[in-house]
Amino acid sequence: MIKETIEKLERGEVSARELVAHYQNEIKKKDPELNAYREVFSAEGGSASGGDDPFKTAEEIDKKIKHGDTPRALEGIPFAIKDNILVKGKLAGASSKILEGYTASYDATVIKRLRDEGAIFLGRTNCDEFAMGSSTENSAYGATKNSHDISRVPGGSSGGSAVAVASDMAAAALGSDTGGSIRQPAAFCGVVGLKPTYGAVSRSGLIAMASSLDQIGPITKSVEDAEIIFDVIKGRDELDATNLEAKLPSGSPTSLKTIGVPREYFSLAEMGKNGLDDSVAKKMHEAIDVLKKNGFEIKEVSLPSVDYSLAAYYIVMPAEVSANLSRFDGVRYGTREEGKNLFDVYTKTRAKGFGAEVRRRIILGAYVLSAGYYDAYYARAQKVRYLIRKDFENAFKDVDVLLTPTSPHPAFKIGEKTSDPLSMYLEDIYTVPINLAGLPAISVPFGSVEKDGKNLPIGLQLIAPWFEEKRLFEVGKILELAK
Repeated sequence: MIKETIEKLERGEVSARELVAHYQNEIKKKDPELNAYREVFSAEGGSASGGDDPFKTAEEIDKKIKHGDTPRALEGIPFAIKDNILVKGKLAGASSKILEGYTASYDATVIKRLRDEGAIFLGRTNCDEFAMGSSTENSAYGATKNSHDISRVPGGSSGGSAVAVASDMAAAALGSDTGGSIRQPAAFCGVVGLKPTYGAVSRSGLIAMASSLDQIGPITKSVEDAEIIFDVIKGRDELDATNLEAKLPSGSPTSLKTIGVPREYFSLAEMGKNGLDDSVAKKMHEAIDVLKKNGFEIKEVSLPSVDYSLAAYYIVMPAEVSANLSRFDGVRYGTREEGKNLFDVYTKTRAKGFGAEVRRRIILGAYVLSAGYYDAYYARAQKVRYLIRKDFENAFKDVDVLLTPTSPHPAFKIGEKTSDPLSMYLEDIYTVPINLAGLPAISVPFGSVEKDGKNLPIGLQLIAPWFEEKRLFEVGKILELAK
């Protein structure tokens, strides 16, 4: 845990160099099997290209602490960084062949903020190509495996970051969440994953997938750690026009009384709802009992438009993907295939550089934005998006926080859904509405269930009103203690 680690550093019980060596030893032992990392920035005794040698950084931190400097919020904490977040001087490829060899020319704003508070960067983690996927099987560099059962997926798209934290190959990590890409892998791997309010954390330096949905957030070992990191990376940034800082009452919210359970997600009267695994439904009932014992009232609420969220999402998101990925043309950066003319360069580069899922989404997006179809699909999906947002707005008039499953079931087998894109898209059924509405949500581990002789983690999702992340932390800590 971050606070305890920093206290040990300050007392001299451990050094930052020892922390880096510990995590790099764990990476060396475990990652050949798990494939969580795309790149480890340096090994002990080696040298890192482009700066950010974690051992050098650790030695500088150790000197400061010995001289009596007050430790910063993340002093000496080793982080794993998702491969779509830029670290200056380091390769950044969004786990895609089309960006092979691309070196970041600047730090993402979140990286600057972590660096300013003493964080150490261990390396970049594997993910679904351009963050498109729910299993980390779409990486151009092989699938990441779940450390609880290597025959199963870790979730996606931030699967590498989740596995790095869950298997003690990093103290904490950053991921990105467009439709559940932090929360779902956190649930599958038994760690905490926070998707902040849209606009609360700068997206400057994040390789864009869908700009109105993407958000950077932490993956951690505890709710408190997620809160500490969020407080570091949040806030106004002039480099991101969609970023803003809400003026909310200071201090911890002490008057939370009511937890809402959306009937479209989960039925209080029945075991489950809409294909929800019985084991997950049982965990939901256990969590409700825990919250009742802690003085919360449980109230069923309705989100009538949420049933249309997946359909709306898979129109809005591919449309933005097709626009954002048009910049990858073989001319400015990354892979380039030679051709007879400019159009030939474009087509050959993209055919070789983009994977099947990325091509699928580009084609879908180009179609829904094309003449004659824009109003029928894209414009209508945006109207549905507005209705979903209003549903949440109405629900929060009666409740303080919403409780839902994070995923309909525990982690599924590698290869189980790759041949059926629709089945894979349904993995996001409980997380996508939150991105469409721009709300904050957190996945908190809540025990495990037995499947095929393995104990697989279950995550539960808490959703709060816009910019009310503190509510998530307060209720999340209660569930965390009871798991």
